[in-house]
Amino acid sequence: MTGTEIDIPVADGVLSAVDFGGRGQGVLLVHGSGQNAAAWTDVASHLVSACHPIAIDLRGHGQTRLDSAGPEQYWRDIGSVVAELGWERPLLVGHSTGGYAVTAAAADGLVEPAALCVVDGVVLDDRDTSLAEHAAARTTEAADRLRAMFRYGWEADADRMHAYVDQCVREAGDDWLNAGARPGLVEQVTRRSFQRRGNRWLRRPTVEEVAAVTAVDPDAEVFPSIEVYDRLTCPLTVVLAEKGFYASRRDAVRTVVDAAPARRLVDIGSNHNVPMTRPADLAAIILDLVRD
Repeated sequence: MTGTEIDIPVADGVLSAVDFGGRGQGVLLVHGSGQNAAAWTDVASHLVSACHPIAIDLRGHGQTRLDSAGPEQYWRDIGSVVAELGWERPLLVGHSTGGYAVTAAAADGLVEPAALCVVDGVVLDDRDTSLAEHAAARTTEAADRLRAMFRYGWEADADRMHAYVDQCVREAGDDWLNAGARPGLVEQVTRRSFQRRGNRWLRRPTVEEVAAVTAVDPDAEVFPSIEVYDRLTCPLTVVLAEKGFYASRRDAVRTVVDAAPARRLVDIGSNHNVPMTRPADLAAIILDLVRD
């Protein structure tokens, strides 16, 4: 399943997206940092019989040419996307950083979703701790780690780009993030992460994009800390990966879920990359929300 490439207007340009087709309730699929719309391909294949999934490339990612000039643009775009699609009360599904993106968009009132599904993408710290963590993400050492691990911002000719994609596919089985993902999906996502610039290819996101979105305003009303959940009025499902980034903080996640009605916690046996490694199980969770 590949879907149809579409452009969705936002305030200062367009976001690239994949419309997987289907009919019924709109389901917006939002990827995490470093990934792109293609990461949702296998999930969407299980959804199209019951709803209409569309996945976007956030700013700085995939084939979207817009970059972030500030820390809130990427999640504020979600309001523009939903309005442009003409969707009323869509289901918003976000993985990792995309989980915060859909949460922030709902918390700020940019969208009135039927429900949120946050996939291993919660924010659990207080404001001061979150500020310190975001500052640490903008250091030279952090940027160097991203370049070394993921080649963020790397420019290559076509041959070297294709060789890197092939390498990622070969090594996926032993990779901490991609182990268990379909090799063809790893190829599709990695390939989409390169954007053509003349006769060169740029690996996205760049470290500058990461720095922009982590330069959070300490006085922002909607802030990536645990208080953001107090602003939510819609149903919330948190999907927690048993080998994911937040597995050791399950009690804190449970506290968020227990703080309001119409919230639930669903455990899933997966590493952090749930959409690519457990697509059928994640789709089943999403379909339960569609049918509610």
